[in-house]
Amino acid sequence: MRIDILTLFPASVDAMMNVSILSKQMQVDDYPYGGGRGAVMQADPLYRCWAHVCEEAGSRGHTIYLSPCGRTFTQSVARELKDKYDHLILVCGHYEGIDQRFIDECVDEELSMGDFVVTGGEIPAMAVTDAICRMVPGVLPEEECFTEESHWAGLLEYPQYSRPDEWHGRRVPDVLLSGHHENVAKWRKKESYKRTMLRRPDLWAQFDEKLLKTKSEKKVLAEAKAEAEAIRAAEVKKAEESDTETTVE
Repeated sequence: MRIDILTLFPASVDAMMNVSILSKQMQVDDYPYGGGRGAVMQADPLYRCWAHVCEEAGSRGHTIYLSPCGRTFTQSVARELKDKYDHLILVCGHYEGIDQRFIDECVDEELSMGDFVVTGGEIPAMAVTDAICRMVPGVLPEEECFTEESHWAGLLEYPQYSRPDEWHGRRVPDVLLSGHHENVAKWRKKESYKRTMLRRPDLWAQFDEKLLKTKSEKKVLAEAKAEAEAIRAAEVKKAEESDTETTVE
């Protein structure tokens, strides 16, 4: 897997990885046609940098422009890019964006990190690079390092604990200290279900319960649902009591 990042500000990502530098010794931006604030990155400097990267790599890399107008980047998109392409070129916009003609000629797709705007594409490019590269064989010690994490299977990851057993009066769940691997696995799956139900109902709505085939799997899900419902009820009661106290005051 090769990933090139086209950026005006290599120092912002150089500590993490090597970058393809769009030289700032030449003019790289100008005022937008039609008027308006700010400046637009010009097509030709971008194109020359992009063409140099393609020539150096010996192929035309799949080119992605980090943009708030693109499809949202998710774990499934990271898996898709890792599986389909050996070479990615990530284009970092700045100022008011980049000349549409470069996008039309060179960009294969646009990716967004979500419904917010940042100053430039460098942070999104680093996030995309990290999300993809950590799945490349050999980068992490074992595949389980990422297959059990949040979003891999459409669920949030279970809570993690480390030593000591007790900290500030808060104890590690007994099951994690039991040494019973099967019970630990069930607890982790249940907590993953609960966390997704409570924190990301949008993700949970996409979960296919039909994938659970065994009685044991269905029992774990039923327990998770019951515990999540109890947590919701407790939160509603607490909110109502708080409202009552506020009214009395």
